[in-house]
Amino acid sequence: MSAPEPVACTRCGRTRSADDDPATALAWVSTRERGVVRWLCPECARQHVRDIEGKLPDEYW
Repeated sequence: MSAPEPVACTRCGRTRSADDDPATALAWVSTRERGVVRWLCPECARQHVRDIEGKLPDEYW
């Protein structure tokens, strides 16, 4: 069994660390478009919350 791939923010490149506190780890957002899973760190998710809720494609952000 292989290790899971590290989670990285598709906007800023920040990686989720095992050392993050649980609240921060839960604040990461995942989206799935055309079968591709993308992750957003808490800061990028907060910055783009209206775009996410409006289901705008990433190209419009």
